[in-house]
Amino acid sequence: MDKTRLILISGRSTKQGTGISTGKEGPEYQEATNAVEMNLSDMLHFGLHDGDSVVLKSEFGEASVKCFKGDMPEGLAFIPFGPACNRLVGDETYASGMPDSKHLEVEIKPLLF
Repeated sequence: MDKTRLILISGRSTKQGTGISTGKEGPEYQEATNAVEMNLSDMLHFGLHDGDSVVLKSEFGEASVKCFKGDMPEGLAFIPFGPACNRLVGDETYASGMPDSKHLEVEIKPLLF
C-alpha cells in the first residue's frame, strides 16, 4: 500500500456514546466524532503527534479531523460514525441498508496552519 494511505474502519466509540448523553452539539460528542485513531508507528511515519489535525481523503470526499494514538495494527485507522465519517464513506449499500465502512482506503496528510 502507498505510504500516504491507510485502511479506515468506522464504528461506535465509547467517547462517542458518552458524549451523546449531553447531545450531538455538545463538545464531548463533537470531539469524539471528529477524531481518527492510528497506530503510533503510522503517526510517527507521518510526523504526527496526539491532537494534530489531519485531512483524510477517500474516493468519496475528505474530512479534517484530529489524530490520536490508538491500539490497532499498523496501516489501520479508526474513525467513529458521525459527520466526518459520513464525508468519507460512499452511499452504496449493496442492498444491506448500511454503507460499506469497514475497509475504506484513505490518504492522510497533516493539516498545516
